[in-house]
Amino acid sequence: MSRERVEAFVNAYSALRAEVEKVIVGHAEIIDGVLTAMFAGGHVLLEGAPGLGKTLLVKTLAESLDLSFSRVQFTPDLMPSDIIGTQMLVDDSAGGKHLRFQTGPIFAHILLADEVNRATPKTQSALLEGMQEQSVTAGGVSRPLPRPFFVLATQNPIEMEGTYPLPEAQLDRFLFKLRVRYPTIADLNAILDRTTQSHSAEIQRVMDGAGVLGFRDLIREVPIATHVRDFATRIIMGTHPDWENAPAVTRRVVRYGASPRGAQSLVLGAKVRALTQGRFNVSAEDVRVLAAPALRHRIILNFAGESEGMDTDKLIAEILESVQGDVFQNVERMAV
Repeated sequence: MSRERVEAFVNAYSALRAEVEKVIVGHAEIIDGVLTAMFAGGHVLLEGAPGLGKTLLVKTLAESLDLSFSRVQFTPDLMPSDIIGTQMLVDDSAGGKHLRFQTGPIFAHILLADEVNRATPKTQSALLEGMQEQSVTAGGVSRPLPRPFFVLATQNPIEMEGTYPLPEAQLDRFLFKLRVRYPTIADLNAILDRTTQSHSAEIQRVMDGAGVLGFRDLIREVPIATHVRDFATRIIMGTHPDWENAPAVTRRVVRYGASPRGAQSLVLGAKVRALTQGRFNVSAEDVRVLAAPALRHRIILNFAGESEGMDTDKLIAEILESVQGDVFQNVERMAV
């Protein structure tokens, strides 16, 4: 891993971020989370109330990249074939008929699954194979998806009537779950200035698919020290109530903890964050910052946690505080 490649990544990341910020105001943390997930090779679930710019963020990112883009508005009557595609009977030049596969919107580099929790579980599951395997099976044939393939799904946490919560297996396929907050007064004023005037920002395409894939390979070359890796794994184990060293709060409010996929998400995201700051190795701070986005959707609370209204972000913060002390005490003893 050369300094030139790292500098190229930092410059490309900054340029892409700048293009998105031409349109999106006040969501710096969300923008960083989306870009981090894309370069790490994962998918993102955006959760927030309507009108906070979730869809606009995804569309602006797509405009900044020289990649194909599809949007699916999820509704209760949507069918899996509306996403994957279907076999169609068509006429050929000889006057006969044959079946031809008509690709669905999933065959794009960037897929926006808008209000994904409005579709039935049967339709939601149509995304599972594509998100995990980078291919879909239709008509008994496995068909590869374009590379890179990046899913950004949105959901509204307020209106629950007529929605179908995502099953845990599908939630686990998302690298990050990002919560889109309401803007501040200053940000809201900036939004009004940008959206209620005749002038609109021009978005430039600053990266193509080959560039994204090349940087994904670079991310995996970033080294992580043993004690930082141990910090990440102990955070994951700290979410499991049956672990012998689990914090008291975990034993009290958690039913199931994060999967190994959560550990992979945490480490890959930390590697991207390290590179964005021009560093050649992962720090404990990288892991700490990305713990909530990587794990908040992977922890299942028990009855006590649900009845107390325990917020998973608060739970993760308490786990971090407990685990960090244990790990770095061990490091100090080893140094002595």
